[in-house]
Amino acid sequence: MEHPISVVICARDEAENIANNLPGVLVQQYNTTHEFVLVNDNSEDESKYLIEEFKKSFKNLNPVTLTQEAKMISGKKFPLSMGIKSAKNEILLLTDADCVPASEHWMQLMQDGYNDGIEIVLGYGAYRKKPGLINKLIRFETFQTALQYFSYALAGLPYMGVGRNLSYKKEVFNRNKGFSSINQIPSGDDDLFINQVANKHNTAIVIDPDAHTISEPKKTFNEWMNQKYRHYTTSKYYKKTHSFLLALFAVSQFLVYPVFIAALIITKEYVLLLSLWGVRTLIQATILRSTMKKLNELDLWPWFIAFDIWSIFYYLFTLPSVWKAPHRTWN
Repeated sequence: MEHPISVVICARDEAENIANNLPGVLVQQYNTTHEFVLVNDNSEDESKYLIEEFKKSFKNLNPVTLTQEAKMISGKKFPLSMGIKSAKNEILLLTDADCVPASEHWMQLMQDGYNDGIEIVLGYGAYRKKPGLINKLIRFETFQTALQYFSYALAGLPYMGVGRNLSYKKEVFNRNKGFSSINQIPSGDDDLFINQVANKHNTAIVIDPDAHTISEPKKTFNEWMNQKYRHYTTSKYYKKTHSFLLALFAVSQFLVYPVFIAALIITKEYVLLLSLWGVRTLIQATILRSTMKKLNELDLWPWFIAFDIWSIFYYLFTLPSVWKAPHRTWN
């Protein structure tokens, strides 16, 4: 069964992304009623003229133009709320202007997640594969985050989604009074909102590679870290159960190598400890290979031990974001 869908995209000064990525959204193969709501949020570049040109060829493109900033509401929440308010259909499918669907079946596959009782569908927002170590680090961190929120959702503890590829019903948004409870927080329009409204009964996942969206990754380490700082400043507002479990995972991943080395030095039980380490590595390799294959990230698998060690330094780099004030803009 196909449902009427409204795809909602917000853009601020993203003319280049609109030109490059919007065609991939507009040519989706979907037979039932659908529309594309594109919110032009106070752009000062050529976005307006590009949108007007696209509108001539795609009559189901519904532009929403904002010319004033929202008072007391920073970040992406106000333009996204205006887009949702303008949407004509109950099912909303969200992505960003810098994202392109992995296939022309993205809409179809994402809406297939709406079985009885489902109100939220979590998708995977991948980053484009490029040469270089930074690209691999970004993609592995993105994969690991997705592995967590998909696994938690399957276990009945959904805690977040990513705005690059996320769907929920308009009724959920209205029932929660939109983003009113988190308007004071600049970010969080995707993860914090889902953290509030998702539960084990109303959430599903879609991981088909054709249902992914693809974004351009950051090019430098500093740009990536700044992006992660913005994301992690919202994690402190998660529900306590989710925060505890995520912190427990991070601490265990951070300590596993130091504890292993200390145990070798102190106990001298080399055979036992190395055997246990071998079992851990085998289990880890098996799980990662299977999940990386499902998420079309299998080229990262040969690097998984190096990534595991890198995680220690990653947590050190991102730890300051726990205390850092949230970033005030969304683009």
